[in-house]
Amino acid sequence: MTSRARLVGFNHIALEVGDIEEALGFYGRLFEIKLRGRGRGMAFIDAGDQFIALSEGRTQAPDAHRHVGMVVDSKSTVRRALKELGVEILPGRGLDFLDPWGNRWQVVEYGEIQFTKAPNVLRGMGLDHLRKTEEALEELRKKGLAPD
Repeated sequence: MTSRARLVGFNHIALEVGDIEEALGFYGRLFEIKLRGRGRGMAFIDAGDQFIALSEGRTQAPDAHRHVGMVVDSKSTVRRALKELGVEILPGRGLDFLDPWGNRWQVVEYGEIQFTKAPNVLRGMGLDHLRKTEEALEELRKKGLAPD
């Protein structure tokens, strides 16, 4: 039997937008962003030890179910920013929205899910104060992934 590679995580997400400058302005009103780099028709936004690669040229219809699950320190802060920008929050139990180019985003809060960052990464991001809920810790314990 051939061995298979194990999925470890994600290095980056690549999204198409209509215009890089408009996209940086839009995302910059929702999130604190730091550019990792730029190229012609491209921009790279840091997300701790990962990044988002934006490229110009989106032409497809808005996404209905395909989405990016974004982890933030404060979902209520994102909700408030979306309302201030007049961005429609999509129906459902979570915090989903479409950006101006039709990319669907699902926003979840770090403390409420099993997603984790290494302590040194959280410290480097200035987020070492974040804590997990007991429900999230139980999910991690079941998989042998709970922090010590």
